[in-house]
Amino acid sequence: MTASDALDATRRGRELERAAAETADLLVVGGGITGAGVALDAASRGLRVVLVEAQDLAFGTSRWSSKLVHGGLRYLATGDVATARESAAERHLLMTSIAPHLIRPLPQLLPFLPGVSLRQRAAGAVGMGLGDLLRVQARTPRAVLPPPRPVTAGTARRLVPALEGRGLRGGMLSYDGQLVDDAKLVVTVARTAAAHGARVLTRVRALRLRADGAEVADVVSGERFELRARAVVNATGVWAGGLDGGIAVRPSRGTHLVLDGALLGHPSAALTIPHEGSISRYVFALPQRSGRVVVGLTDEEAPGPVPDVPVPSEAEIAFLLASLNRVVETPVRREQVLGAFAGLRPLIDSGADRTADLSRRHLVAVSDAGFVSVLGGKLTTYRRMAEDAVDLALATQTIAAPPSRTAGLRLVGIDDALARARLSEPAVPIAEGVAVRRADVEYAVRVEGALTADDVLDRRTRIGFVAADRACCLPAVEQLVAEALAEG
Repeated sequence: MTASDALDATRRGRELERAAAETADLLVVGGGITGAGVALDAASRGLRVVLVEAQDLAFGTSRWSSKLVHGGLRYLATGDVATARESAAERHLLMTSIAPHLIRPLPQLLPFLPGVSLRQRAAGAVGMGLGDLLRVQARTPRAVLPPPRPVTAGTARRLVPALEGRGLRGGMLSYDGQLVDDAKLVVTVARTAAAHGARVLTRVRALRLRADGAEVADVVSGERFELRARAVVNATGVWAGGLDGGIAVRPSRGTHLVLDGALLGHPSAALTIPHEGSISRYVFALPQRSGRVVVGLTDEEAPGPVPDVPVPSEAEIAFLLASLNRVVETPVRREQVLGAFAGLRPLIDSGADRTADLSRRHLVAVSDAGFVSVLGGKLTTYRRMAEDAVDLALATQTIAAPPSRTAGLRLVGIDDALARARLSEPAVPIAEGVAVRRADVEYAVRVEGALTADDVLDRRTRIGFVAADRACCLPAVEQLVAEALAEG
């Protein structure tokens, strides 16, 4: 079944031919959250849109985030009120209008323990209060995000059973938004763009960009050809400088650990742990619906060539464990870490001494060649970044179009027919201990644009977070993907 928002191999082949034969209003390069957002913004205005991605949707930075839709506590702590205000406004739209089906409110606990100084407690409490003022300004209801409040030691231990009990003096509880999954958001935005007529083409690499199109290569067939467009947007994140020599990208690596939630007593709230001696940087232990806990994140300089898949360093893993172990009763050991992943933030080089000091504001600019580049920012503000990029591209090429309508445009949900098929199928996982079923793999191929087992394992189901799970599921997933592609 192929619905108007369904992405599959058959649709890709058909639309690749049409894209090569037509002139689009807008060509978008990059299939992360920003590129998908640009495609949706333009397509929902009624423009003819083509999106090309060299690998898979959410292949790069977009799948390596903390999976939070947040209001910017850190930005408030550093005095960057503008970024925090923008984050709170975009969080409001995502949680109330755009994607309430993909986001839930997440309690976050700042514990008052000896390892958290009085200055850090005060700064955290003040920051949470200021963050709540931004929630009020954004008109986010208390029913969506409750206001912060102090909690007792007993409540803190109930929320996070693994907390150190000695010296615990309660804590501050606040709320933020948590995604079901960051890669799922990217795919859903892309599906919504497709429902509005955008041609979403993965495995198509842009080799050179111009103001009126690009030379591209079909990674599957190896064929090279030209794509023509009235305007072009480069949304390739940390790879943006490779297509636009005027962009100075300074990548920063953010690393996360994956733990069994049982190690922390299956917490119902996230832990917020200040870096030693800092009032603006934190480590978070974030419970996931899978029963795992993700601990992150770091902010380390990442010079040199940009890898397809960044690798966490042992020093970063040790730092995250040490931060977590400052506030838990039983230390988590290195051998208990199930997995680790890292992403590269596409920060704009402003000459700061450390990447941690670089602004998280986004940049939208016209290149010397006449196309628009957009980078920086963060996942929470993707919609605003996309709107700004489309506005500039249209103005630069004098293309008439209505204003953006994505602020009130809800993203597509689960395909109803396939969802019913999922419910009727016996809930038998594809491997012991992994809560992924045959229907989930078929859905990834038939609706979410997965073309390979890697797409399913690493970006549609996230089995790949744990190497042992990935290895045991790989044969079954390879077979299911081949069967689903053969059925068409």
